Amino acid sequence: MKIQFNKYYLALAHSIFLIELAIAFIIKTGFIRYTFGDYLVVILLYAIFRGCTNLSVRASALVVLLITYGIELLQLTTFLSLFNLQNSSTAKLIFGSTFQFGDIMAYTLGVLTVILIEQYYEKYKNTNTIKI
Repeated sequence: MKIQFNKYYLALAHSIFLIELAIAFIIKTGFIRYTFGDYLVVILLYAIFRGCTNLSVRASALVVLLITYGIELLQLTTFLSLFNLQNSSTAKLIFGSTFQFGDIMAYTLGVLTVILIEQYYEKYKNTNTIKI
């Protein structure tokens, strides 16, 4: 893996980050806050990985999926207490505080969306390229 910057993925990551901030500060409960926010965070992490590394689509998607699953599984433990962050609203916002199977589904759907969009883009790019 090499560090390599891609301005398009980084612009996408920046845009999604702003949407995530708006969701976090404006919407306090409901589907958009919890489920759609988790769906978007996977796409955000993917865009950051693709924007900063030369990892392939599948490798980036797998790394993001493993990170998000890992954080969700950590919510089954008292890991925030181990770092004395159990009362930190910021830590709870970033890492979450309760395990939800719906979050796993949102992460999986986010990664599947990314893979499908990347496959469509690659197919579209290849069909519109003139080879001489």
